[in-house]
Amino acid sequence: MGINVRSLLDNSLRVSRVRARAPLRLGFAGGGTDVSPYTEEFGGRVLNATISMYAYASLEVRDDDQVRFYAADYSTEVILPADAPMPPVRPLELHKAVHSRIVRDFLGGTPLPVALTTFSDAPAGSGLGSSSTLVVAMLEAYRELLALPLGEYEVAHLAYEIEREDAGQAGGKQDQYAACFGGINFMEFNDGQTIINPLRIRPATLFELESMMVLYFTGISRESASIIRQQTSNLRAGHEGSLAAMHALRADALEMKDALLRHDLTGFARILGRSWESKKQTAAGISNPEINRIYDLACAAGALAGKISGAGGGGFFFFVVDPARRPEVIAALKNEPGMVMTCGFSDRGAHSWRF
Repeated sequence: MGINVRSLLDNSLRVSRVRARAPLRLGFAGGGTDVSPYTEEFGGRVLNATISMYAYASLEVRDDDQVRFYAADYSTEVILPADAPMPPVRPLELHKAVHSRIVRDFLGGTPLPVALTTFSDAPAGSGLGSSSTLVVAMLEAYRELLALPLGEYEVAHLAYEIEREDAGQAGGKQDQYAACFGGINFMEFNDGQTIINPLRIRPATLFELESMMVLYFTGISRESASIIRQQTSNLRAGHEGSLAAMHALRADALEMKDALLRHDLTGFARILGRSWESKKQTAAGISNPEINRIYDLACAAGALAGKISGAGGGGFFFFVVDPARRPEVIAALKNEPGMVMTCGFSDRGAHSWRF
């Protein structure tokens, strides 16, 4: 039986189609300290930056009784009855989880027939927070369509709950907040409270750092959950080496923040390299002989330091390079089977529009 979807929307605006996008992020320092149980026991500190790569969501009201989910980058489609339960199982489990939470929490269970289409500039497992960013983009589209009274903190927290609780996917908290707020942020996670501190960095510092960045996609899309589970297991088992490495990562986030604010990019590069060494001590599988080879190759060509963005094991390498030698590093990496690219920073978080 059909429903009057228009009665759920703002009748004065007659909204039926919206789009949204949210920026992906590079993890500079502190990644992993935003994951339970470390966060609850010691408090997490993370420094990250959103970049000019995005996850997109388009949402359109349908005239029938169905919901259509379509991931354009994977050519995957799921069509379900709007009034049927949607367990968050593959395929497109995150799409189902987002839609189900919106219907449950904001529509009182009233079916909402829509077509939800998504696309991301980076694949899942890239280390750029693509899964969490996609959830934020989808939520932002629903927020715009239904005029939901949600700010950045609320959307980020809801995205976290949907991923970690509804869909049961392991991970931390930084990605959702980065996608919602945008820019370069120093994040603090303490006693269930999250504080986002946007950094006011001099334009010259940002321009210089952009000119120093080189990204290299290893071509390996890894499942971060397995690495996160091992990190969690190490901490719960009292693994001293892993715990010491996590403490070092947290300290590096604070020190790197200060380096950026002082325009000390030499210090930034030094801390980045040090953090990569600490990160490898938190769990097996974060690095491997191929990742080590790529790192050594880039450094031999002129990279000052680098690290895998995200949990590790594959995805994107993030290198900082003397701008004068960046062409050499790019040329060296172009001979490898992965993909070399540069990018800029994005200072705007998730946003939506009507079309």
